[in-house]
Amino acid sequence: MSDKQDLESNDSTTLTSLRKYLFTDIDADKASAPLTAYCFMTGFINSVSFSAIFLWCAFQTGNTLQLGLAIARLFDGQHDYSFHIADKQALCSLLTFLSGASIARIGDKIGCKTRAWLVLGTLIQTVFTMAAAIAIWKNDQTSVADVRDDPAWTNTLSFVCLGFMSASMGLQGIMGKRTNTQFTTTVVLTTTWCELMTDPQLFNIRRLVISRDHKILAIGFLFLGGFLGRALLDRIGSAGTLGVGAGLRFIVSFWWLFVPSKAAKR
Repeated sequence: MSDKQDLESNDSTTLTSLRKYLFTDIDADKASAPLTAYCFMTGFINSVSFSAIFLWCAFQTGNTLQLGLAIARLFDGQHDYSFHIADKQALCSLLTFLSGASIARIGDKIGCKTRAWLVLGTLIQTVFTMAAAIAIWKNDQTSVADVRDDPAWTNTLSFVCLGFMSASMGLQGIMGKRTNTQFTTTVVLTTTWCELMTDPQLFNIRRLVISRDHKILAIGFLFLGGFLGRALLDRIGSAGTLGVGAGLRFIVSFWWLFVPSKAAKR
């Protein structure tokens, strides 16, 4: 009887320790590796959407402006009331990006820097990316467009794929922002470029400067992700490339488990 009680006590202690570990905040300053991977995924995923329809599924500034231009066409004297395919794709990307970003509110309830949320949130990104891969796999259209006015994706399944890609980027952006590091959102790097160019230590190459070096990492890995994504696209197509992306995000999901905990304040 005593052995059984000891075993139950050990199990309870293990579960308590695991729960405490999962719901402890990470040290964001030591999360450079998974956040760099986030930046890589931004370039990787966007290479697929841009190659097919000349639209960035993560960068919503352009999509918002494009919708403004679409409305302006109503008043240009030519009475063009058609909803162009490019405008439909921009609206789809914007709305699904916002939907994905809203999912991050779950992290506000759990704890936006806890391992539990960072693992769960990245797994949701993985599911979205895999759903996008399946949708475009079922699609019979090509992966690369030759000219802007003739996009490679135009049917319903391509909108489903675009929606899931944009939602995954929206969720990633909020999760990156909540960590409050030099990587910012890991999605929009215009601000990162501006902050890098105004960094007082930009040209101090004799020492490590976190505020500068992490921004350079973010920009460099976004570039690398775009390069490798486009290279894979030529070899295995959109579905295969997104499948690889889903696999990479799955790895990043569990990478968060190994980020050290935030030191307790004394």
